[in-house]
Amino acid sequence: MISADDFYKVMCAMVPLYFAMLVAYGSVKWCKIFSPEQCSGINRFVAVFAVPVLSFHFISQNNPYEMDTKFIVADTLSKLLVLVLLSVWAILFKGGLDWLITLFSLATLPNTLVMGIPLLNAMYGDFTQSLMVQLVVLQCIIWYTLLLFLFEYRAATLLIKNQFPGSTAASISKFEIDGDVISLDGRDPVRTESEIDGNGRIRVRIRRSTSSAPDSALSSSMGITPRASNLSGAEIFSVNTPAPLHEYHNGNADIAFGNGDLGFGYRSASPRLSGYASSDAYSLQPTPRASNFNELDTTTITTTNTPFWVRSPVAGKVYRQQSPAFSGVRMVWESPGKCNGGGGERQGCKDVFQDSSKFPVAEEEDPKATATGQDMPRTHVMLRLILTMVGRKLSRNPNTYSSVLGLLWSLISFKWNVGMPSLVKYSIKIISDAGLGMAMFSLGLFMALQPRIIACGTKRGTMGMGIRFICGPILMSAASIAVGLRGVRLHAAIVQAALPQGIVPFVFAREYGLHPDILSTGVIFGMLVSLPVTLLYYILLGL
Repeated sequence: MISADDFYKVMCAMVPLYFAMLVAYGSVKWCKIFSPEQCSGINRFVAVFAVPVLSFHFISQNNPYEMDTKFIVADTLSKLLVLVLLSVWAILFKGGLDWLITLFSLATLPNTLVMGIPLLNAMYGDFTQSLMVQLVVLQCIIWYTLLLFLFEYRAATLLIKNQFPGSTAASISKFEIDGDVISLDGRDPVRTESEIDGNGRIRVRIRRSTSSAPDSALSSSMGITPRASNLSGAEIFSVNTPAPLHEYHNGNADIAFGNGDLGFGYRSASPRLSGYASSDAYSLQPTPRASNFNELDTTTITTTNTPFWVRSPVAGKVYRQQSPAFSGVRMVWESPGKCNGGGGERQGCKDVFQDSSKFPVAEEEDPKATATGQDMPRTHVMLRLILTMVGRKLSRNPNTYSSVLGLLWSLISFKWNVGMPSLVKYSIKIISDAGLGMAMFSLGLFMALQPRIIACGTKRGTMGMGIRFICGPILMSAASIAVGLRGVRLHAAIVQAALPQGIVPFVFAREYGLHPDILSTGVIFGMLVSLPVTLLYYILLGL
């Protein structure tokens, strides 16, 4: 039976965290103390310093040689069980990869670091801190990496279906990715350039459309000066900010048919440059910089019928192509010879009008037909592409380094009984002590800048809360009982499964444009209702 002292102890642990969140919310929503740009700076500090240092602090103090095997196995088994059930549902009932990713995030990835450690410590004692840290390590190193892999796989399939429809993609033998392409999430528009060898195999180069593309010289010669971007990172907090479209530039989707002089380009409505960093507190984002985006290389949703200029990669020709929104597209390329202007005769200049139906240009197809007739590159080609993107994404996330370094130090420290030098220890401690408070303060800022608490609507919001606070704990309890977990550790496992939605899944959902409203509701509304829900579980389990 839970006593009044136990209840008061939990309140003493949790009220200060909610107080920090309330102060941040009021300072923006009611007092207007912070502007969106200032909130962006605060959140960047939390993302780059406060939370990574807090993670390092907890992980480095945890003894990895005394891990609770049953607890770890129960948590792993519950996540695998959810993944298997969702996979079967997606295959048999056509649920799709999109909902698999979203539902997996909702059911299995709670906010263990910020909420789990203080809450479970107050409820069940100091030994739960070690259990929660073990889950944090697994989340950062395994489960978030798996989630990122799924997001990048989804983004890669969208790119391939868009640029290489039908059976064309099966001929792709290699992807070459420029060093400045960090992800296929669509926040930075990318273009594909392809080459076909003598055996009919396609080599695809993926590059940013804002990099030094070959047609940048074309814009310079025509007198178009790159403009500085007036977009800031302030929009990252608004769920209403339009998500980046998963559409990609393609300078030459397929090239060199016949004599090798004629290439053609296909591009759907061009995605605009992203004006938001798409995270709130837990992902390192680039600082907004001047845009060198080529104005000739852009179209908008309202001007998809406008021709655009691209350059043939084979012979250096410049040609003009109509938007692929029309069937029977015609295109023109010009030879390097001089052409007389006005109404005079064109000399040394060759116009070629070719019906695009003679080439395998992507046309609008029935979605069902596209889904069934789309081929993909070989498994090892796709795997290499996705692993490259995942590696680059993780290499720019400070939480990756904090988790790995914390684990390495704990392995060394507890193996050979080596203590951290006081100079380093207290330097880390001064930032980590502010980590929990700043993380909750950052969440308060994020909540205040949202137009609605329940951004996804009542129906989806109710579904998300049910999965988060009912299905998650039920599956966790089943897995825990199956591996023989009993007593206080079983109670701790169930309560931690009922924690609010983790921040990192929302960051990924925002960046990749996949149901960010649902994950945002899970973070905001889940944070509000998680305390009474976890207290209810705590009381029921204590009966």
